[in-house]
Amino acid sequence: MGEEAVRDFKEALHEDRVYLFDGAMGTMLYSKGVYINRSFEELNLVEPRLVQEIHRAYVKSGAQILITNTFAANRVKLAARGLEEQIKEINYKGAKIAREAAGEDLYVAGDIGPLGIRIEPWGPTSVDEAKEAFKEQAEALLDGGVDLFVLETFSDLNEIHQAIRAVRELCDLPIVAQMTVADDGNSSYGTSPEIFTKRLDEWGADVIGINCSVGPRVTLETIEKMVPVTRKKLSAQPNAGYPRNIDGRNIYLASPEYMAKYAKRFIQVGVKFVGGCCGTTPEHIKAIANEVKALSPSRKISVTMVPEDQRPQVQPIPRREKSSFARKICEGRFVASVEIVPPKGCDPSGVLQGVRLLKEAGIDAVNIPDGPRAMSRMGAIPLAAIIEREVGIEAIFHYCCRDRNLLGMQSDLLGAYALGLRNILIITGDPPKMGPYPDATAVFDVDSIGLTNMVRQMNQGMDIGGNPIGKPTGWHIGVGVNPGAIDLDREIKRFEWKVDAGAEFAVTQPVFDVEVLKKFLKRIEHCRIPVIAGIWPLTSLRNAEFMNNEVPGVSVPPPVMERMRKAEGKEKAREEGLAIAREALMEVMELVQGVQISAPFGKVQYALDVVEGIER
Repeated sequence: MGEEAVRDFKEALHEDRVYLFDGAMGTMLYSKGVYINRSFEELNLVEPRLVQEIHRAYVKSGAQILITNTFAANRVKLAARGLEEQIKEINYKGAKIAREAAGEDLYVAGDIGPLGIRIEPWGPTSVDEAKEAFKEQAEALLDGGVDLFVLETFSDLNEIHQAIRAVRELCDLPIVAQMTVADDGNSSYGTSPEIFTKRLDEWGADVIGINCSVGPRVTLETIEKMVPVTRKKLSAQPNAGYPRNIDGRNIYLASPEYMAKYAKRFIQVGVKFVGGCCGTTPEHIKAIANEVKALSPSRKISVTMVPEDQRPQVQPIPRREKSSFARKICEGRFVASVEIVPPKGCDPSGVLQGVRLLKEAGIDAVNIPDGPRAMSRMGAIPLAAIIEREVGIEAIFHYCCRDRNLLGMQSDLLGAYALGLRNILIITGDPPKMGPYPDATAVFDVDSIGLTNMVRQMNQGMDIGGNPIGKPTGWHIGVGVNPGAIDLDREIKRFEWKVDAGAEFAVTQPVFDVEVLKKFLKRIEHCRIPVIAGIWPLTSLRNAEFMNNEVPGVSVPPPVMERMRKAEGKEKAREEGLAIAREALMEVMELVQGVQISAPFGKVQYALDVVEGIER
């Protein structure tokens, strides 16, 4: 439609009339025999007539803005199907197909959806990398002649920000920025409509809206919360209700008449752009078009702007005040902790008996692993709370990312903080196939870097959605590190990211070769935080072989293996393992700020023997 059409659409933003988007593309393709295990976007190249047939059906139904068949046509999602080298062609062709169907009278919106991966601060992909991925797609759509961009079905506010940045670096075409929400009207990250509406407004979206989600009712309730906080135009493209599984197929049951009734309600509260998402068809759009025509285009909606919310000034808790363990580290004291594996059952009495011995011996804290080696045991959080309550020694509970999503993690940690826990060691976690349950599935919503970012945000008084949580938490944040990693460059880079994310101390894997630790410490001098070295007293040659071959991230060097091999008999092997551990302890004392000593087989006396007689 050229420059003149672009100006026309910008003018259309200010016209006192309603515009109608089309409906679902994926639903229509599926109804025509295209299976969901196929790339719908690839059809722009291999079956363009089919795509155009659907566009034309929406034109006939009354749609005024056609959305290109490019929702998942970004490099990340296309790479999963081996199509990443065709990204420009797929997007360019998608725009051209829609343009041919739209003719000179209708508008074409370039469709951009999420990348399908976590970006920082929750994932390893940087914001700039995400922006470049969106920019690559947007550039091809721009070349294809789109009149505006629709950024839709985003849950992560940070991700849609990068999409907006990408488009703005290329052009000044209008941007429709649409979030998707859950039943409560918040994004899956917990971001409220009031917050994400303000942010999208600040970032330069021309139209702000809701699409997909769970149906028109929730969409309307969410839009009503958005109206008072922006003067930008609003859009609504809900699903045709919540999908029901009938004979193995997801069926959307909201009728065209039901959707049209809600379209009228959308417009009555101030929405200018209406349409449909999953489950909607040309019949739905036709019904909406008829309902829209019946409305008076001169109807004006009174929008009362509310002042920008004044977030309370949150003062983070100083590190030395977070816990006794944190204070000792801040004072430069050499700390000693002992790792205690949780029981397999629900009785902690045996663990408590051992922990009392540790307290009497002057140990500073107890470390509690979280599902070590992907095995099912008592949870680290409840055991840590029981230990602090019953014994009165501080606990450092390990918290791994496996088998938890972001919202679940946030709930766990808020509860743990309410129980009085303050020290946390954040780890990504071992996959279940390393444990005795190889058929168990794993959930890795984020890794340890993303979780560290989340905990730091809680320490600043906000949840993952950017919503205030009231009084900030005061977590003393620790992370794991492996000085003997096979890919040390990658390990150091991840350590740097952990420090940037908010890590305050680090605990290493068991150290059997001090020279390896020295080299690692030298390489992290530029981002050094207090390091606590792991010490493991070997009990036998078999134990050494097990550590070397079956414990992720642990390497026992040949000289140590040889010493254990020469130690004949159970008692001599134990003595030799103890001697190796004490030698390592003495050597690392000048290098690090503390040690974490493991108690093999739950026998705390092994750990106490390592530190016996050594001045700290």
